[in-house]
Order: sequence, then C-alpha cells, then structure tokens
Amino acid sequence: MIETVAQTHLAVGETLSIRRNHIEPVTGENRGRISVVTGMHGDELEGQFVCYELIRRLTARPEALRGTVDIYPVLNPLGMDSGSRVIPKLDMDMNRMFPGNLTGNFMDQMVFKIADSIEGSDVCIDVHASDRFVREIPQARISDEFEQLMTPYAKQLNVDLIWINTSTRAHDSTLANSLCKRGTPSLVIEMGLGNRIHPKYGMQIVDGILHLMAHLQLWEGEDPKVKTPLVLHNDDIAFVRAAEAGFFIRDVRNNSVIQKGDRIGRIIDPLTGMDLEEIVAECGGHLFTLREHPLTYPGILLARIIKEKDKQELSS
Repeated sequence: MIETVAQTHLAVGETLSIRRNHIEPVTGENRGRISVVTGMHGDELEGQFVCYELIRRLTARPEALRGTVDIYPVLNPLGMDSGSRVIPKLDMDMNRMFPGNLTGNFMDQMVFKIADSIEGSDVCIDVHASDRFVREIPQARISDEFEQLMTPYAKQLNVDLIWINTSTRAHDSTLANSLCKRGTPSLVIEMGLGNRIHPKYGMQIVDGILHLMAHLQLWEGEDPKVKTPLVLHNDDIAFVRAAEAGFFIRDVRNNSVIQKGDRIGRIIDPLTGMDLEEIVAECGGHLFTLREHPLTYPGILLARIIKEKDKQELSS
C-alpha cells in the first residue's frame, strides 16, 4: 500500500510528498517491522534498484512475509528530480538535518515527520551510493558510538566490509544516528558510484536484507547465504590522497589486492604532457575505494586500502 508520510505545499503551487510502500503480512501473525530508506541524496541512485528488487521478491512470496516492511525509495524528491546531492534552493544536505522539528522551515518539518514514521522499527537500513567521484564496494558504516548495537545487524546484510567510523559532530544529525539515539537501530549501506546503478551490488544487498529479515523471523521465504564481512576501524585503513592538481589516470581496478610499491595511477598535466605525480601504494592490502572522476586537486581522496595485516579476500 502506497502511503504519504510527509507533505507540504511549495511556493510554485506544487506539492512535495514523501511516500513509502507499506507491505504487511497477508497471513499469520505480524512479528515486527523493518524499514528500508534511500534517495536521501539525489545523485545516489543505487538504492532505487534495491527498493525495486526487494518489493519484487516480497510480492512474489506474500505468504512468506511475517512482518511489516516499509520501503521509502525517495526521501529527497527535489534532489532526485534535479540530480542534486543537496536540497535545491536551500543548498542543504538533508542528512545533516535530523531529527528536525515541527517549528522550523518546511524541510525541518519534513525530516521530523520522516523520522517519526520510521521510529519504532526493529531496524532501519539507510541505503546510499557513493558520490560521483569515487567507487565503493558494498559496505556498512556505523558510528563507533553504536558499534555494539549495530554490528550484529550489519553482519547479516551480505556486505563486504563493516566500517566502524569515529564519531564526528556531523554524525549526530544524520538519519541513522538520530534514530539510534531515539531507540530505533539504524545503519548506513554505501556502495557503487553516484549517478549510476549496479544491479549486481543491489542484488547482493537485497539478499542481505532478506537474510536479516529471516534472522529476525520476519521472513520465511528464501534465506540467501551471506558473506562474512571484515570489520574495520579507522586505524585499519590507509587513505591515499593527491598532492597535485591535474587528471588522475588509474592503473588498477577497485576491489583488487595490491602490494606495497604498486602503482595505483598517476596525475597528468595535459598542458605540458608531463606526469605530475606517481601514486604508489605505501602499504599492501585490499583496495576498496577508488577515484573514478579524473579531475584532482591537492588533498583529494584517490583511494582507500585495507591494510595488509587486516587483508581478507573479498568478492570481485
């Protein structure tokens, strides 16, 4: 059933609506509820396929559902319509506005109603893509504040790795952390590349969601086998950044194992025909983030490597 969870009138005479697909069991008891949200950033499209495929599988086996599934495909319709990471005109990141309030501007009110509609779920999965600059393999990201609470959920989701990220002030205003603080377990999935859809990654995450639902006794259909993810903290990761402005030419592919001293790529100058910088791995390990957008400037992220001491075979 399609439901509107938040709505407001815009100055141009249009209506902004946030909708969800509310799916309940057709037989038997209702044992709980899971929420899947995506479309927070209008340039992140990987979650659109996840919603499509999850709904397709659930509706193909309605008799197997034992709990409520709420699916929110587009939290930021204005951003999605314009392909913008932020909320157009406001120029604000929606994932820095939670929990919102009912006395603020129209988006403060909208995000409050979104969070209020999700609150009380057994778990909320917030599906993101990477931005348009770097490619990521499927991973769960959890603030270290909620490591103990959320890691058991993340291990069910068929991700390649779980990144326990050191808390920052920005985390406090994200949907996932705001919900955790309100007693609703929530975590973030990152994968793929901005403005793109990789069905293979989407299938992987949908398998994980169904496995988690089976684990929570909300699903009695197919229970896909899932991966055992590597759990990482910030100290387990080497960050590779550019020192020069120019254009990055890759020599390796993402999700590959590299050795210390391997050349990851080079930064070139099209005006002089010179190589400005050779990007060499300072440690061996598994490359799980790689820059796709060629334009660089000093300090920009080029790659992330799981340090060799923590290396584990991940799927290609």
